[in-house]
Amino acid sequence: MPANLPISGRCDERFAAVRKAFEQNFTERGDVGAALCLIVGDRVVIDLQGGWRDAARTRPWEADTVVNLWSTTKGVGAICFAILADRGLMAYDDLVADHWPAFAAEGKGGVTIAMLLSHQAGLSGFAAAASVADLLAGSAAADRLAAQAPLWEPGAGSGYHAISIGILATELFRRIEGRSLKLFVEEEIAGGLGLDIAIGLDPAEDRRRAEIIAPAELSSANIGQLTAPQIAALANPPLDPLLANTPAWRAADLVSANGHSNAAALAQLYARFAGGQVSARARAAATAPRIEGVDRVLGVDARWAAGFLLNADGIYGPNEAAFGHSGWGGSFAFADPTADLAMSYTMNRMGTLLRGDPRNLALIEAVYSAM
Repeated sequence: MPANLPISGRCDERFAAVRKAFEQNFTERGDVGAALCLIVGDRVVIDLQGGWRDAARTRPWEADTVVNLWSTTKGVGAICFAILADRGLMAYDDLVADHWPAFAAEGKGGVTIAMLLSHQAGLSGFAAAASVADLLAGSAAADRLAAQAPLWEPGAGSGYHAISIGILATELFRRIEGRSLKLFVEEEIAGGLGLDIAIGLDPAEDRRRAEIIAPAELSSANIGQLTAPQIAALANPPLDPLLANTPAWRAADLVSANGHSNAAALAQLYARFAGGQVSARARAAATAPRIEGVDRVLGVDARWAAGFLLNADGIYGPNEAAFGHSGWGGSFAFADPTADLAMSYTMNRMGTLLRGDPRNLALIEAVYSAM
């Protein structure tokens, strides 16, 4: 390991191979700055930070560094909906239109909350031309999607609502609970649970934000020849990953993609959720499989619960019961009830693989080998 590479934190000796894999992510797999946390039972056994917050490598990654999570944010939103279900404010079998009547337009009246959160509603993005400003337009964007005809028959399959699920979810959440997801996370996850998680980022916290770093050619639309659902989700408009470094992005309420946090807070959130933050009944409903098969946007097999990505092809280790979410470029957070663990990795240098980032694979394989 280079002598000038800052790595701090702690790691139980039992998991020394995981620390080595974390270090090798920097020396062999291109990491610039990153954090890793593993909780087994109720013990934090790994809490590491390393590298740099900026491309110039002048600002070390510290324990309180936060970074844009991209779609790892979706798991935070899924937990918020599970809290509402646990409080009796909604059920996953409720029709979205029961809470949001305008959503029933164009044949969407049969879409349930579970269907929406598992990417089955046929609204993977805007059908008509859209700009980044449209994606960040809050309720106006939600109204536009609610009025839109579905791009496929709702319930006939999943099609990853990469950005649009955040637009739809925060509007639905507000209509059920009264607060936006952004405010709910601020008051109940950050405030109530004391976890360093936010939707967007307050300008006052910008001093501890890590800069997103990405190859110049990386774009959300770079997955080959696109179908209509893929165009809506990934190319209307295409997203430049460096958008995450802009104030407009950080000001938005977009639970699909602009969460800011770190590995320690995310692992704690999943550990608490899996360990009893909500009732067993609510947790089972939130993590129950809702649809599986080849996703119309991702083009790969996916198993979706109500907002969570369920373990498929061993992306979250060997146990089928694992659930969580991963983000564009490489971040992830998940819980594995079988192994009684929660794990998260956050970073600022984005990778280009849709699935199978070598940094993820190395860390997860080392954890389960040590277990």
